[in-house]
Amino acid sequence: MRLVIQRVKEAQVTVEGKCVGKIDKGLLVFLGVAKTDTAADADYLVEKISQLRVFEDNQARLPGDSPGGQGKMNCSAVEVGGEFLVVSQFTLLGNCEKGRRPSFDAAAEPKMGEELYELFVKRLREKKFKVETGQFRAMMDVSLVNDGPVTFILES
Repeated sequence: MRLVIQRVKEAQVTVEGKCVGKIDKGLLVFLGVAKTDTAADADYLVEKISQLRVFEDNQARLPGDSPGGQGKMNCSAVEVGGEFLVVSQFTLLGNCEKGRRPSFDAAAEPKMGEELYELFVKRLREKKFKVETGQFRAMMDVSLVNDGPVTFILES
C-alpha cells in the first residue's frame, strides 16, 4: 500500500458536483493498493498514521487545553482531534520508469483494491476517528487547504 498524506485545515471530495466527503483539521489520505497487499498492510498503515506526529504542538490538544509548545511536529491526530478524508487513488502505483505512459501492473484489481480500501477506512473508524471518504472508482474532484504545506509518503 502506498499513501500520500497531507495535513489539511479542510478538505472535501465531490463526485458529479455533489460533496461526498468533507473534513476540517486533519489528514487527507490518498491510498493506493498494490497486488501484493494484504489486511496486515492496512492494519500497519492505520496504526502508523493514527500515531504519526505531524501536527504542531502549539495547538490545543483537547477542548479546554491552552495552546503551548514550540511549534514542532509533536502531536498525532489522536492528540489534536484530527479527522481523516480517505480517497482511493490507484495511480499512486503507476510506474513511470519506461516510456511515456505509466504502467499500472503493480496496482491491485478493483475488487481487491476496494476490499482493502474499505478495511483501511473501517480500521480508522474503529479507532474512533471521524473518517470521511471519496467514492471508489469514481472521477472525483478533491479540494483542500494544505496546512503547512505538510505532505508525506508512506508505504507498507
